[in-house]
Amino acid sequence: MRFFTVFILALSTRAAVIPSRRSLNARQDTAAKLVVAHHIVGNTFPYTLQDWTNDMTLAAASGIDGFALNVGPDDFQTTQTINAFQAAEALGTNFKLFFSLDMSVLPCATVDDAAALRARVLNFTTHPNQLQVNGRALVSTFAGESCTFGQDTVADGWRSQFTQSPDLKGQITFVPSFFIDPATFTDFSGVMDGAFNFNSGWPIQVTTSFADGITSDLVGSGQGDVNDLNQFIGSNATDLQQIQDLATLAAGGAPLTYMAAVAPWFFTHFGADSFNKNFIFLADQHLYPKRWETLIAARDQIDIVEIVTWNDYGESHYIGPIEGALPTGSEVWVDNFPHQAWLDLTLYYATAFKTGTPPAIENDQIFMWARPHPVDAQAPDPVPAPTNFQLTQDQIWAVVLATAEGNVTLTDGISPPQSFDVVPGVNKLSIPIVPGGTLTGTLERNGQTVVQLATPGANFTFNGAPETFNYNVFVTSASSA
Repeated sequence: MRFFTVFILALSTRAAVIPSRRSLNARQDTAAKLVVAHHIVGNTFPYTLQDWTNDMTLAAASGIDGFALNVGPDDFQTTQTINAFQAAEALGTNFKLFFSLDMSVLPCATVDDAAALRARVLNFTTHPNQLQVNGRALVSTFAGESCTFGQDTVADGWRSQFTQSPDLKGQITFVPSFFIDPATFTDFSGVMDGAFNFNSGWPIQVTTSFADGITSDLVGSGQGDVNDLNQFIGSNATDLQQIQDLATLAAGGAPLTYMAAVAPWFFTHFGADSFNKNFIFLADQHLYPKRWETLIAARDQIDIVEIVTWNDYGESHYIGPIEGALPTGSEVWVDNFPHQAWLDLTLYYATAFKTGTPPAIENDQIFMWARPHPVDAQAPDPVPAPTNFQLTQDQIWAVVLATAEGNVTLTDGISPPQSFDVVPGVNKLSIPIVPGGTLTGTLERNGQTVVQLATPGANFTFNGAPETFNYNVFVTSASSA
């Protein structure tokens, strides 16, 4: 289980005011656009080859081209990495894999630590399913901005003991996620071949105190675009900053690779006696589709989109099925809270990002999600409510992919239903939810019901008196097909 690191830039509220130091077009890569998903190998202890095959088959069907394998020091993770590459090769679909070295847990203080890291990478650089970028094996990280490998500086450590080491030099494209000020990218010449902006998936600067300085109304209604925090949802401010500073690092050389993140949610609730992680990032107001739309609009400047994540259950941003080995304690907020319905939405947006054109919508679909209790609920939970819980809203969030005009009715089953006219394409809607509420949506066209979504109370009920705090989300969908 990795620990989440946060680096917060002093951001403008609008990306457009970020100063330009070099044309963004100077770092464009003409290679095909890719969509990958962050896969936590630490949660795969009981996996079989068939489990890996199932994950890859499902991911590929959802528009995902490969997995970034987040790996730590456990022996079983080495074994499961071998299994993953074996399953990918046997699958025969050209599904790609690459390392996301989890430097929050992998040792990196000595030259021997670096040698072990290089050996891990070199085992797969020429594997047919290793993702290649610019003709070299892609390698990424989670963190690593404190690693010296026994050298005087972090940059010297990564340069001399990793990227420019004689046994690895010229064989990898190194695109780390270092939690540093992008203005210091130039210190990493000879190290970074690009950057992965892990934290770009959420508006991490929006804390409760930050929000109090923006608006006194943290609770929205209607269709979600009602308060001043909306400007931060899906923002590309940190993307532009990193792209600008990568262009400076390139300094006329080969274009560098920029990898952006997209994430659907974030909630973690480990107490002080466990991982001591108990907070949320703002993910309301249709964060997932809005972030995708931002990335699609800027796709000329983005080489790879990495979905965070396929299976990080402890932080509630999984889009894959709930399986494997959940981090101890996380089952309280993960079990019975499926997110897999987001995969069909992922397919739509991933296709649009890779091709530059929204795909034709062949079947009408309704997607709905909601948290399981009111934002200000009280609970006899030994772990207190998560930091920044006040940011979230008591809303049902819905997305309708419509083949043609129609009328959608949404209800929590308690309050009066609300109706919305929808147009062909993507429609983002929301309604309030109150205790006792469930999720129901109906799409009608020409007097006929086209899609009916109804979530029985046995599966999901908005609980006014929860036993534990849970700011995860229940996700469901229905289709005309």
